[in-house]
Amino acid sequence: MDSGSGGLYSDDSITRRVNRENVLLLGGGRALLMQLAHPSVAAGVDEHSDFRRRPLYRLRRTIRLTMAIVFGARETAMAAARAVNHAHAGVRGEGYRAMDPDLLLWVHATLIDSALVSYETFVAPLADDARERFFQESKVLGTLLGIPDDRFPASFGDFRTYMDRMVTDGTVRVGPRALELGRLVTRPRVLRIPGRLFLPLEIITAGLLPPALRDQYRLPWGAARQRAFRLAVKTVPKIVAVTPAPLRVWPLPGHEVGMSSAGARLSS
Repeated sequence: MDSGSGGLYSDDSITRRVNRENVLLLGGGRALLMQLAHPSVAAGVDEHSDFRRRPLYRLRRTIRLTMAIVFGARETAMAAARAVNHAHAGVRGEGYRAMDPDLLLWVHATLIDSALVSYETFVAPLADDARERFFQESKVLGTLLGIPDDRFPASFGDFRTYMDRMVTDGTVRVGPRALELGRLVTRPRVLRIPGRLFLPLEIITAGLLPPALRDQYRLPWGAARQRAFRLAVKTVPKIVAVTPAPLRVWPLPGHEVGMSSAGARLSS
C-alpha cells in the first residue's frame, strides 16, 4: 500500500482518514485500559517500564510511533517499527514475553478497535466496507510489529468475534495489578493537577470501554455519568465538524511526518 510519496499508506487511505483526527486522543485511555486488562501485558508494563511514575508516557510513545508509521515516508515508518520491536525484544518475565504473537495481536487489536470506536463516536459513523478496509489495512502495521500473517483474523467480522471472545472467555480480565495501574490512567499524576480535573476524561473513557471491563475496573457508571457521556457523544461531533482543519486534523494532508515531529502531537 505504498503511496505516491513513498509512505506505507496513501493520503486517501481509510487508515490516514481515521488516524489524522485529533479527537481520537479521547480514546487513548480506553486503549490503555484494554491493554492492561490482559494480565501478561499488565505484568510487562509494570515490570519493564516507569508506568507508575509516568503513566501517560506509554500512550504518548505509542501515538508518536504509530503516527510515524502511518503518515511518515517509508524510511520513517520502518525506523519507527524497528524502534518498537527493539523496545519489546528484551521485555520478558515469568510466563510472558512482549514478542509473543498473541500479546502483540491483543495490543494491536486494542489500538485498532479504539480508533474505530472513537472515530465513530466523535466524528462520524463508518460504512461496513470502510470498517473492513480499515481492518485489512491495519495488517500492514501489525506485520511490521511482528505479528505473523496467520494470527490475524481474516475479516472485520472475525476481528469483532476475536475481541468479544478475549473478554468473555477470561483471557482478558482485570486483575489486582491492572486495577492498580488503571487508576493511574483515569486519574494520572500530572504535575500538580488535581485528579478531579480528569473527571471528564474518566467519564469518556468509562463510556467507551466494553461494559464488562468497565465493571471490572470498578469505574463508577451511575445515572449522572451516563448523562454526561451521552451529552459528550451528542456535542463533540458537532464541535469536530466545524473545527478548522489546522486544529482538527494532524498532520495536514500532504505534510511530511518524521520521528521527531510525530511527538509534537502530544507535546505541543
